[in-house]
Amino acid sequence: MSQPKWLDWAVELQALAQAGLTYGKDKYDLERYRRIRELAAEMMSQGSGLPMEQVEGLFCNETGYQTPKIDTRAAIFQGDKILLVHEAEGAWALPGGWCEVDLSPVENTIKEAREEAGLEIVVDRLITVQMQRKHNQPPLAYGVCKFFFQCTAAGGQFVPNLETTESRYFGPEELPELAQEKNSTEQVQLCFAARRAPDWKPLVD
Repeated sequence: MSQPKWLDWAVELQALAQAGLTYGKDKYDLERYRRIRELAAEMMSQGSGLPMEQVEGLFCNETGYQTPKIDTRAAIFQGDKILLVHEAEGAWALPGGWCEVDLSPVENTIKEAREEAGLEIVVDRLITVQMQRKHNQPPLAYGVCKFFFQCTAAGGQFVPNLETTESRYFGPEELPELAQEKNSTEQVQLCFAARRAPDWKPLVD
């Protein structure tokens, strides 16, 4: 999935500026790095239409060497159907979210399934690891590594909560409107393909 070159440039400038602010010593160099970061944020704001305050909150609020965030998604199957949860924002997604700093990707997948779908699950195998900006729209201003795991429900039931209002199983031909920034149609269909392949080998970007 292609993305505008200005986004690539803004992301790279931001990463270079953040590294410079972390490791630089000279006060004049540090001032230059701050200005580079400001320019990257201005590019992002102009290109995306987001207010500068929002861009700065998403794009310029970290310190240290910049690395991707981790997002995990649980592909929970019942027969030939996959579980999706209806998010409070209005679209459907595989249960999942940002990986907590003290949890492994598998542990985080279990936690998210419990919180968003009310289910205890067993994580069976890894389906794929993908870079968000290569597969999802809109591309984000920071790097995200997305882990998709095939899972089996082992108990529990859905209870409406602050994040999700409903859960339901869907077949591959009856998918609802998806939260594309979290899981695209192609990614959900990839989960179905893994389910049908006993010897599936994880796909990694």
